[in-house]
Amino acid sequence: MDDVVSIFERYQSVRHRLPKANFPADALRINSLMDVLDEVDAFVFDAFGVLNVGETPIPGAAERLDQLRSAGNKIRILSNAASYNHDRAVEKFRNLGVEVASEEIITSRSAALKGLGDMLWGCIAAPSDDLTDIPAATLRLGDDRSEYDSVDGILFLSTEIWNVDRQAILTESLLERQRPVVIANADIAAPRDNGFSLEPGHFGHLLADLGLPDVRFFGKPFPDVFQMVSDTLESSPPDRIAMCGDTLHTDILGAAAHGWRTVLVERDGMFSGVDATQFTMQSALVPTWRLSRI
Repeated sequence: MDDVVSIFERYQSVRHRLPKANFPADALRINSLMDVLDEVDAFVFDAFGVLNVGETPIPGAAERLDQLRSAGNKIRILSNAASYNHDRAVEKFRNLGVEVASEEIITSRSAALKGLGDMLWGCIAAPSDDLTDIPAATLRLGDDRSEYDSVDGILFLSTEIWNVDRQAILTESLLERQRPVVIANADIAAPRDNGFSLEPGHFGHLLADLGLPDVRFFGKPFPDVFQMVSDTLESSPPDRIAMCGDTLHTDILGAAAHGWRTVLVERDGMFSGVDATQFTMQSALVPTWRLSRI
């Protein structure tokens, strides 16, 4: 899957696993988030495609966050990135020139780690991930089938060094002995500087397609991360919170299912270079507002 059409079609094929939500009949086109300040108390931002593309910051994004804070709006960043811990997430955004407080960032990794329990987890992780924030015993998985067989569950954090051969080992091991699989990043794909990358959600859905009964997805569009954000915005009713994202099946669907309003950001992320209208119509995933950049 290396283009928006194939990624969109894959998301559509797994709709039965995603939350249900209600949507407006049509989206209102706006020029910037400043146009809706009177209707929103808190803005929640996806990262890839909205604030950055890969390691490249999107022009004007950091300045817009500062403007919104100055206008009295609360800011949160809600990211499905699970390849690094919370402190590194804060550092990453600061390195991109986005000044954020630690409490302004919520990640799918944090949601996934909450309910691991006291068992041995086989971790699929980036080499740079030291795994020290995981509140359970871990074993880093590679090419040794016996290690896959020895663990009590699978924690899928990153696809950085994942490949089809390792996916085959994992699949065979789980089919032989079913165990829980925690997908800490529910994205199927993500925009990068030079195209799209396959994310843990892609491999998780492949396992679920085989009928494995305990594949658990964390991150947008699933509810845990949205509730984590809501818990930090207790004074804001759901319809005064706006999720700003570039992906219909994660950002827009997940936020709408949580009762938030939504902003589809179209220029730099999933729908870069294409008209998003055909995709909103085909999927019936309609945002509250649409704009080019925040």
